[in-house]
Amino acid sequence: MFDDIAKLARIAAKPERHIVGLMSGTSLDGLDIALCRVEGAGEATCLTLDAFTTIPYSDDFRGRVGEVFAKRSIDLERLCLLNPFVAQVHADMILSALEEWQRPASSIDLIASHGQTVYHAPGSAGDEMPGVNATLQLGDGDHIAHRTGIITVHDFRQKQIAAGGEGAPLAAYGDYLLFGEDSKDHILLNIGGIANLTFVPGKAKGRWSSCTDIGPGNTVMDQLVQRHFPAMRFDADGALAARGTVLPELLKHLLADPFFARPAPKTTGPETFNLAWLDAAASRSGHSAAQTVDLLATLSLCSARSIASSIDALGAAEDAAIYVSGGGARNPTLMANIRRELAHRHQVFTTDELGIDPDAKEAVLFAVLANETIAGRGIADGRIAGMPSISMGKISLPG
Repeated sequence: MFDDIAKLARIAAKPERHIVGLMSGTSLDGLDIALCRVEGAGEATCLTLDAFTTIPYSDDFRGRVGEVFAKRSIDLERLCLLNPFVAQVHADMILSALEEWQRPASSIDLIASHGQTVYHAPGSAGDEMPGVNATLQLGDGDHIAHRTGIITVHDFRQKQIAAGGEGAPLAAYGDYLLFGEDSKDHILLNIGGIANLTFVPGKAKGRWSSCTDIGPGNTVMDQLVQRHFPAMRFDADGALAARGTVLPELLKHLLADPFFARPAPKTTGPETFNLAWLDAAASRSGHSAAQTVDLLATLSLCSARSIASSIDALGAAEDAAIYVSGGGARNPTLMANIRRELAHRHQVFTTDELGIDPDAKEAVLFAVLANETIAGRGIADGRIAGMPSISMGKISLPG
């Protein structure tokens, strides 16, 4: 153990660290693995993405996690067993990726593990314990560290909650450090299961960065596809939604959800936006028997319109570009809806323009958070509105 602590000190003092960033989203498609070289820390951070892969999950893995995912009542023994199980699966996937990249585990300084979210409960989500925020990610860091032999930084969200946050979204910290410029505004939009954005104003403008969840990104569309097309995980290329017709009355009921009217920053998850939410709105609007393609077309426009409304509320400069990451960036129908909603206001790109694969961005950002925990200070020095300036993540040693 003392050797590991000495190694940790050496890693903190290095000018450059090799960090494997991990992300496993609510879609349960697979584990995103990003091999990053990170120089410096704080606003001097410079990151290079050396390799990236997504290793798909097996149906067995999805089924096991699905037994507890976003459910209020579960088998506690299954939850307990899943914590090491997820970690072991992730550790084996990391070792497999490193072997493919011909990188020995001994060449890696850190693993940055987000874990697998199974429940997200900000205080505003209910009145069970008013004012208490909570979130739960599975995939124990000790198991990952021991199995891989690599120091692992994990469970990032708990410190942010302890310091007064809601545990999400955390992208703002990495977005600020990697993409802030002196004079130009940037808007970083991530469309995973839930859509969130980070607004990074030009540093010379004296405005704080801000970050917020927006609402459903892909999660309800994915669930609807899985309900009606069991062999499909999602609407590939938005092809089904492109065949549908938007249902205006249903769209109105979806966008009337109180979450959309709440001021930013705010956070949410599939616990709120799910098929029950869609079914209730469809019933109220008289569209319970609607065609699946029409429901998908309406959900796609709902996501796009809520995204556009959130961006409009930022007060960003008109020349501020929007850089999209996450699975939604690969959905031409959704991207076309977003561009149409924001026409004549902002240009919309993917993070490819910034040198970051859109699928890799969240895994990359957790590598940045781990780097700050080991080598940095309180992240962003209070420059992100409504977000505590802290270092996040627990450190697990291999020995």
